[in-house]
Amino acid sequence: MSVKPYSPDGSKREQVERMFDAIAPRYDLLNRLFSLGVDRAWRRRVLRILRREPVDRLLDLATGTADLALLCARHARSVVGADISEGMLSHGRTKVDRAGLADRVELVRAASESLPFPDGHFDAVTVAFGVRNFDDLDRGLREMKRVLRPGGRVFVLEFSKARGLMGALFRLYFHRVMPMVGRWVSGDSSAYTYLPRSVEAFPEGPVFEQRLRASGFSAVTSDRLSGGIATLYTARS
Repeated sequence: MSVKPYSPDGSKREQVERMFDAIAPRYDLLNRLFSLGVDRAWRRRVLRILRREPVDRLLDLATGTADLALLCARHARSVVGADISEGMLSHGRTKVDRAGLADRVELVRAASESLPFPDGHFDAVTVAFGVRNFDDLDRGLREMKRVLRPGGRVFVLEFSKARGLMGALFRLYFHRVMPMVGRWVSGDSSAYTYLPRSVEAFPEGPVFEQRLRASGFSAVTSDRLSGGIATLYTARS
């Protein structure tokens, strides 16, 4: 089931782009606030695994304001961050410049379903909290596979549905508290109701693992983080 931010009609890609353009000025603040900073630990988990092998060129897809791209630049020799939202990319470029990494991190506007890169160009592809926003999930996964070199690695960090008491508490927070605070801080009444709805609709766990395999990936693994609030999927081209 495809969930869209504003209306069931019209292009999901256009709506997602408009949504992120609208919330870009407050995106980093809300990320830290909503996750209590634990999203940083999740991204560092990606970096720790990434460092197990050398990486020359890395693509960070749905890069947003470049949090993961900047982190991965500690290991990869060059990083390209791609996103459909120019508003998010603008804030990301400011962060890249402040970090003094403009010579190693390039941010470009591109859609996951039609990446402007040659076959086998990257050693690794990362996506943090972005695959559920793809207009066409399977096409986006196939594009990730296409631009990876043989044996290259993919890392997908995404929210998941926690179980038990943790799950009940997080769903209450996710569906009640987060939309209210998000609306107050960002001014967008739809963005932070879309977030929990998109997480609920996402084909997580074994279902997403199978989607990765169907797109041509192998050695697929998943690791549930923080009681299942998020999951890190890894695979090879």
